[in-house]
Amino acid sequence: MTAALPGPAWLFCPGDRPDRYHKAADQADLVIIDLEDAVATTNKEAARQALLAERLDPARVIVRVSSATSPDHDLDLAALSKTDYRTVMLAKAEDPGQLRALADWQVIALIETPLGVQNVAAVAAAPEVVGLMWGAEDLIAAMGGRSSRWPDGGYRDVARHARSAVAIAAHAYGRHAVDSVYLDIRDLEGLAAEAADGAASGFGYKACIHPSQAAVVREAFRPTAAMLDWARRVIAAAQTSGVLSLDGQMIDAPLIRQAERIVAADHER
Repeated sequence: MTAALPGPAWLFCPGDRPDRYHKAADQADLVIIDLEDAVATTNKEAARQALLAERLDPARVIVRVSSATSPDHDLDLAALSKTDYRTVMLAKAEDPGQLRALADWQVIALIETPLGVQNVAAVAAAPEVVGLMWGAEDLIAAMGGRSSRWPDGGYRDVARHARSAVAIAAHAYGRHAVDSVYLDIRDLEGLAAEAADGAASGFGYKACIHPSQAAVVREAFRPTAAMLDWARRVIAAAQTSGVLSLDGQMIDAPLIRQAERIVAADHER
């Protein structure tokens, strides 16, 4: 696994709103300064100038740049090269060849197109990549779809496939796995459930679109008291037996590793 990044709550901040940069940094573990979708075409240059003018801790910042096929891509990279920020998120990453221009940075590849999902393993294997994130809305739009979610808030199967593919590819190549955003800002209960599912499924981070979401994500990624109790009892019992029964459940090596990860996650938070 590549070196740890601050987490688990990452917060997008529009690049053309420098007044929000420091507020975002106060609320989240890591700030994603967005030069792509969050910025109107007419404000792109203003966003790049704001990136140069404002200063945040480079260890807690990722800059999302426009896709490799966008006319803004090279302009974004030219501005980024004049800063101390060393981590970049490439929008609509689809091919390892697109990453070669980013060799001076560590890259979070954002998988959000059909071709990106198809090529996710090759993208994850690229040496420039330290993490993968996925996005449902651009993916569904590119497929001519209407919505990534059911009315109850759950993802449709296409989005669930992309989510799983990104998580598996990330772990196959020792990269960070970043779960996508939850768009309903008012539905903190739904966010908590989705974040908890992401943590249980192997995601190490979740992106947010509003400061109010950061605390919910942090809490959801923190192991519950019941989880910790189970994990500690499993680890203690495993000291004397490789395969054991605990509370009527057979415990063997995979579950012991899960228990160890739960305890480690508690220490990390």
